[in-house]
Amino acid sequence: MKVNNVMRYFQPLFRNKFILSFVLFFVWLTFIDTNSLIERTKNIRQVHQLEKDKLYYEKKIEEDHAKLQELESNRENLEKFAREQYLMKRADEDIFIIEK
Repeated sequence: MKVNNVMRYFQPLFRNKFILSFVLFFVWLTFIDTNSLIERTKNIRQVHQLEKDKLYYEKKIEEDHAKLQELESNRENLEKFAREQYLMKRADEDIFIIEK
């Protein structure tokens, strides 16, 4: 009985061609079209994430550029960096790696 009452309420709405056209148009734009609202929101989120990534990598580039300038300017810094990062050693040295 409740289904019948609901159908009586919506039946005049779906007989109106303008309302029916609007509903079909809304469904088309939301779900079916290649540029649907769902795809658009996904693309907007992706653009925001890519902008965050871009800021991160620009900051990282600046840090690396500053580190490169420091290494090129001082021979001692270059030797320290090579020893710490690449475990390089002199011929008469031994390296012991202690991990925590």
